[in-house]
Amino acid sequence: MSPATNLRSDNPMVSAENLLHRARRILRRDQPLWIPLRSGALRVTTRHWVLLFAWGIVAALAYQTGRDIFFRVAYLILAVECFSLFWAAYSIATFRLERKTITPRSQVGRFVEEQFLSHNTGRLTKIWIEIRDESDLPMHRASRVLNALGARVRWGWTVRTVCRRRGRFRMGPITLATGDPFGLFIFHRRLRDMTSAITVYPATIDLLTFAPAQGQLPGGEALQRRTHHITTNVAGTREYAPGDSFNRIHWRSTARMERLIVKEFELDPSADVWIYLDMEREIQAGLWHEDVWNEHDQSPLWLTSQQLRLPPSTEEYGVTIAASLAKYFLRHQRAVGFVAYGHEREIVQPDRGERQLQRLLQVLAVLRAEGRIRFADVLALEGARLGRNNTLVAITASAELEHVRVLREIKRRGLRIVAVLADVNTFGGHADTEHAAVELIASGVPTYVVKEGDELQVVLGK
Repeated sequence: MSPATNLRSDNPMVSAENLLHRARRILRRDQPLWIPLRSGALRVTTRHWVLLFAWGIVAALAYQTGRDIFFRVAYLILAVECFSLFWAAYSIATFRLERKTITPRSQVGRFVEEQFLSHNTGRLTKIWIEIRDESDLPMHRASRVLNALGARVRWGWTVRTVCRRRGRFRMGPITLATGDPFGLFIFHRRLRDMTSAITVYPATIDLLTFAPAQGQLPGGEALQRRTHHITTNVAGTREYAPGDSFNRIHWRSTARMERLIVKEFELDPSADVWIYLDMEREIQAGLWHEDVWNEHDQSPLWLTSQQLRLPPSTEEYGVTIAASLAKYFLRHQRAVGFVAYGHEREIVQPDRGERQLQRLLQVLAVLRAEGRIRFADVLALEGARLGRNNTLVAITASAELEHVRVLREIKRRGLRIVAVLADVNTFGGHADTEHAAVELIASGVPTYVVKEGDELQVVLGK
């Protein structure tokens, strides 16, 4: 129970004797006293009680002896107490702080940038003022102590933090603390409205090559569907409409018709790529030392090395691989969909373009390995809805042969299957990943095995 709780009572009025008794107990434990106020909280330090005890002795001596020196010392102590209380209250009331988040969205390996502007609106110099940030973004060092902030002075600074974990994080709130020159009183004020949220997307690797999708193989089926994306298949022409891109203009038709004519496109032969990510909690590995990895400050390593360092977890490796493959196929003008069973069922319908990549990254940013459904069941349930000539990329850390059998059955229906296995043995787990990889390769499924510490651009680009 905190000291602030000790002073609370169900009665609105607390007797002076009871308050003094509790203050003595706090003083004996050498703990500060907290008094809640409307604008914040007042912390009464041990120095105040020592000075108050000295004032009681001096006042007693003054009344017993009648000497002026004791009366003057007693008045001086009271003056110091009043001056200190006024200074601390005035300092906290005349301080303003502005906070601006420059990057509301970032990515693992990149920076989050915030700007702070402090302003002393009072006529007295603030000896010190502590700004304590309560953001949950790892290694975000926005807290600091300002010293000797002059009257009417503004001072700003910028905080740049390397994002090391994906997710949605809260920035703020901020707690201010300042006191008097003698250290008797410390006022705290909590800025609850100074909060914001940022989303950190998972890291993506620029892959040069990967297993070809079904639409890139000969014998694909044309879909004959119009699309607003630019593809290699031109379906016809029409008049220009506001919002059409200039690179769609057909200049020969424009010159002949003497008005702007644009090209229309249709989808490529069956080019949908579905990424299935295994988020079953029981098969993940590496979580036992991921927390230790997160506690260490590795910012210098991020700044001096070009190689991406991922947390030693199959979950993070799987999410990064899914994001990288989505970026790869979207860059090659493929429609990409996504399926994962985490805390709940996550499905993103196939689409193309930068907007689809942002949608997938938003889903992957908050996706956690909290699923209870086996990957084989997910493949059997969701894979039954896929049409012929689609491509299915299965990313899993499971070495169970059941999902190998399901993938083999899906492949017989005419789908292109690509498997990416995370070797849990290198993440601290135990599984026969090599046997599962051999079975997949024997079934004609291109298989990639990723180990902890591997450079994904090299492993997936083979």
